[in-house]
Amino acid sequence: MASKASINSVELAYEDHGIGVPLIFLHAFPLNRHMWDNQLGRLLDEQRYRLVAPDWRGFGESSLYGNLSTMEMFADDLAGLMDHLGMQQAVLCGLSMGGYAAFAFLRKYPQRVGGLVLADTRPGADTEEGRANRENLARTAEQQGTDAIADLQIPRLLSEYTRTHHPAVEAQVRKMIATANPLGIAAASRGMALRADSSDLLGTINCPTLVLAGEHDALTPPDVARAYARQIKGARFAVIPHSGHLSNLEQPEAFQTVLQDFLRSAL
Repeated sequence: MASKASINSVELAYEDHGIGVPLIFLHAFPLNRHMWDNQLGRLLDEQRYRLVAPDWRGFGESSLYGNLSTMEMFADDLAGLMDHLGMQQAVLCGLSMGGYAAFAFLRKYPQRVGGLVLADTRPGADTEEGRANRENLARTAEQQGTDAIADLQIPRLLSEYTRTHHPAVEAQVRKMIATANPLGIAAASRGMALRADSSDLLGTINCPTLVLAGEHDALTPPDVARAYARQIKGARFAVIPHSGHLSNLEQPEAFQTVLQDFLRSAL
């Protein structure tokens, strides 16, 4: 059962477990906080971290306000949640859209970032074609609902290896998409289209940073992730084998090993 907090005109649902170093997991589009259940469960066993995973506005059990959810709004929601939880600083672990929100948070609240895990994400803004695709996706969500979104997104989110060998992962992803508010999907899709290019931030990052990419991620290929990781001082980089865009769900063991090695050595 999620806790809830009133932040910036929305009810944000979130998990909050454990004590220790604050570690906040930021979910991908168009999923929810439960994509991180495996990671939270395993890290909780270590008894070293305070583990928080929110649902972005319009996803999971969080409410929606307005028809546009920008990455800056997500960043402000996160800052408000941290204030609510009494966290001055935290390590942020964001995958895909969660990474976009982490970059927006880094720009607005750099002193509150104690470490970064950037998984299957990129600092660059959308191309014109990418923005047009976001608008088409938003309209599909509004007009056809979450089943249509799942049909469109799943082939892009999961590797062929996962879909063939781990069909339960596809079922899990489809279930999470089904819980999203179609208007929340549309609002976030339009918000991602408007996001700023954060490439200028890479050289300013001075906290421990891990960049991850799925071996078969068609949306953020490993070469793209490797290239921007090189621009972050001291950043570590790892490729997760046999995975696509949702590497933590597709290969949880490999993802967990890399994540825990980073946390143990860097924090």
